[in-house]
Amino acid sequence: MYTFPSETSASFIFFLTGIPGLETSHTWISIPFCCLYAIAISGNSMILFVIITESSLHEPMYYFLSMLSFTDLGLCLSTLVTVLGIFWFNVREITFDACIGQMFFIHGFTFMESSVLLVMAFDRFIAICNPLRYAMILTNSRIIAVGFAIIIRGTTALVPLLLLLKRLSFCQSHVLHHSYCFHPDVMKLSCSDTRINSAFGLAIVISTAGLDSVLILLSYVLIIHSVLCIASKEERKKAFGTCISHLSAVAIFYIPMISLSLVHRFGKHAPPFVHTLIANVYLLIPPVMNPIIYSVKTKQIRKAMLKVFFVKPS
Repeated sequence: MYTFPSETSASFIFFLTGIPGLETSHTWISIPFCCLYAIAISGNSMILFVIITESSLHEPMYYFLSMLSFTDLGLCLSTLVTVLGIFWFNVREITFDACIGQMFFIHGFTFMESSVLLVMAFDRFIAICNPLRYAMILTNSRIIAVGFAIIIRGTTALVPLLLLLKRLSFCQSHVLHHSYCFHPDVMKLSCSDTRINSAFGLAIVISTAGLDSVLILLSYVLIIHSVLCIASKEERKKAFGTCISHLSAVAIFYIPMISLSLVHRFGKHAPPFVHTLIANVYLLIPPVMNPIIYSVKTKQIRKAMLKVFFVKPS
């Protein structure tokens, strides 16, 4: 265990954690992690490529899907260097400024993904509840404006949150419990008063992911009500079918997030590897699963991928 006297934020380094108790097996553990990173990077890159290159996919639904793939790709790349650095080379040290930078990208892309999922729920709501005005409401200019709004919303609140960390002093252990820098994890190591940091961090989570989850739920309540008013059973089934991929994406994003929050709050006596495992699942599962879900469940994406990557021109 590393212990240090009280220091200012600019003068020290943190030590990241691999899988506690399994340090001798890190090389073998890195194999499934490498596979997951490869699937996430290649899958999301393929989604982005086919949407950009296939004119048949230049529609609002697929533009929003490309935003989801972009945030998943960013989220994945934000942790790749530190996670594989620990497993392959046992590089655990990270400076405070580098830690701040990594937190900015991790939390920024997380909040952006939450916003994208909300926008995709709104897209499904308009498509099902008001299909005749769909093209009129979701114009290209509005989609571009929404994209910029998502970026601004996901990053602006983080700047003061991370600046508040710089005022803290750290006199306890500098060993973090994850393979990357995570705001609650860093904040726990401070010997300063962190009530302002905690309150501001909670306010950001509630106003982003918390609000988004409520609005997504409300969107689907309205969608279900609208679908149940459709007389034809086949039409109802078709309408619900268009929402399956998005509902799956929502589930694999929010369930790991909630699990990690519960472990941080109530899992003080849980084995150390539980914290690390759930933390990695929280950031890796959505980027890995979203391309698979949309490739399997969305016929247009599947056909476009087959056309681009497997069907050779005559």
